[in-house]
Amino acid sequence: MDIDLDDEQLRQVLADAELPALLPALAQLTGDAELIAEDLRPRGDAESVYAPPQGGMTTSQQTRARDAAWRALRTLRDGGALSAEPPPLEAMLAFVTGEGADDYASLLQSEMGLGRGEADTAWTLEELAPDRKMRVAIIGAGASGLAAAHRLAQAGIPFVVFERNADVGGVWFENTYPGARLDTSNFNYSYSFDQNPDWQHQFSQQAEVLAYFADVTDRFDLRRHIRFRTEVISLEYNDAAGTWSLRSCEDEGEFSDETFTAVISAVGQLNQPNLPDVDGIERFAGPWFHTARWRHDVDLRGLRVGVVGTGASSFQVVPAIAEEVGQLAVFQRNPPWMVPTPQYHDELRPGMRWLLDHVPTYHLWWRIYLVWNNVEGRMPYAQVDPSWDGLQSVSAANDRVRQVLTEAVRTQFDERPDLQDAVVPSYPPYGKRMVRDNGVWANALKQPHVSLVTDRISRVTEEGIVTEDGTLHELDVIIYGTGFQASRFLQPITVRGQDGLDLHEHWKDDPRAHVGVTIPRFPNLFMLYGPNTNLVVHGSVIMFVECAVDYVMGCLRLLLETSSAAIDIRQDAFDSYQQRVDEANAMMAWGAADVDSWYKNTRGRVTQNWPLPVLEYWKLTRGPVPEEYDLFPM
Repeated sequence: MDIDLDDEQLRQVLADAELPALLPALAQLTGDAELIAEDLRPRGDAESVYAPPQGGMTTSQQTRARDAAWRALRTLRDGGALSAEPPPLEAMLAFVTGEGADDYASLLQSEMGLGRGEADTAWTLEELAPDRKMRVAIIGAGASGLAAAHRLAQAGIPFVVFERNADVGGVWFENTYPGARLDTSNFNYSYSFDQNPDWQHQFSQQAEVLAYFADVTDRFDLRRHIRFRTEVISLEYNDAAGTWSLRSCEDEGEFSDETFTAVISAVGQLNQPNLPDVDGIERFAGPWFHTARWRHDVDLRGLRVGVVGTGASSFQVVPAIAEEVGQLAVFQRNPPWMVPTPQYHDELRPGMRWLLDHVPTYHLWWRIYLVWNNVEGRMPYAQVDPSWDGLQSVSAANDRVRQVLTEAVRTQFDERPDLQDAVVPSYPPYGKRMVRDNGVWANALKQPHVSLVTDRISRVTEEGIVTEDGTLHELDVIIYGTGFQASRFLQPITVRGQDGLDLHEHWKDDPRAHVGVTIPRFPNLFMLYGPNTNLVVHGSVIMFVECAVDYVMGCLRLLLETSSAAIDIRQDAFDSYQQRVDEANAMMAWGAADVDSWYKNTRGRVTQNWPLPVLEYWKLTRGPVPEEYDLFPM
């Protein structure tokens, strides 16, 4: 280690440290088990609505922890010998997680990049079936598609990635609106197999996230497998051969037809922009566009701009453009619940950045600390208590969240009592997607040239938007921050399975898949970030994507080991799984809340979210249960 700081500078660095992660990192580096002594272990706070700073360590603990870390760094700086034997991994994990985390050991180790447990890709096509011809199509080169491509490359399975855009990144390539950034820590929103210690923010901006996926693509030599500017038009299963016929179209208009053993959909949930069903939307005379199709050729300076929607995208766009527009009207149907996150836009503190640069594995332990605090930690606050009779909450715990968040948002509008009631949701917390709040939303809405419009939109005219009270809001530009058609998985691709069954007609806007991956009567078709795999209060989408890829690889391995042509989930296993997920979703705030949200389809069924413990999804995706599948011979 190259440490060029004096004693006082080391003290200053440690003032910015996240101690629950730094102590095991230093223990691993020095072999000093005293750094993870029981009396330093963070205890958390069972009554806290949010994870407390420094894991709930007391002031005394923090002082002693910084002293111990300071001594370790001084020893390393001054050439002290490093132990050849770090403390056992189990002991270091226990320091972060406390007692009762044994069941999570494999999951946490995989998140550190130490293998995928029972699903570890320690096999190749050449080893299992050297004479087998297998070729896989991946649709999409976003976060899911790149993860699948990496694992297929590891296994030596030939594959092609079809990407409609000009480069990788998926939603991070397409969503270039002002203010776009992660609302999940980027130390979690990254692959276990390619963790990045060099993030500049805790919640990275769009360009930094996109650069990460581009780096992954190049580092693992995946770009040569990707056909850019090529859109998949149709998929058709061949019953006799057990293969898929895929038709694609390059942007020049040239069609291609190819045959694949299997198809992996990596198009995700948030890829088809949703425009509201409002009369006259195309009559507007000025520029209008969705946030996911941002018009960078439209100069907003000095113009009258309307932003429709107050979801996650609008919540980022409005503060980013408020200073430059002439007038801004924000059209709100339901306000979002806002989670206080003061550091949301901040770069990492200098001391934190120095430690990430100079202490190997610190970023790994920071990732594990974040994973552990989110893996199940917020879930109790979203669970329904059937005996609870509150009107705007679903349990006593959920009501505590409501009270804390209500006070936080109302305080920001103390000088604007006319806005206070309008910015506090009437539905339970977690009923819709929550957003991170560092004060910029309130600051934007309070500006004199910004208006919050809560009357429903009646129609759009050439001049602007007319609300139900009859007011015409004259506008030069309309921006729709109205989310995505999340339930329309795989559209507009035509997909025909066994006996020509049309997937979209079969689903009828009610998409379902076993563990979010396989669908009865559509053999060898696999989905990533599929139905009911979105996460609201626990886990990480990237974690779930990797779990789903593990499952797909297990299915492909089963094909090879049994010399089968195709694999199809049995209807009884599918129905049993789906019933459990639906029943669990009904007992979560997003299932019980009477509010529109992209979590639900047009029938009100939750089609997007995972309502069970993360550990259960981890266990389910270690590989397919052979008895749950029909295998078709070659």
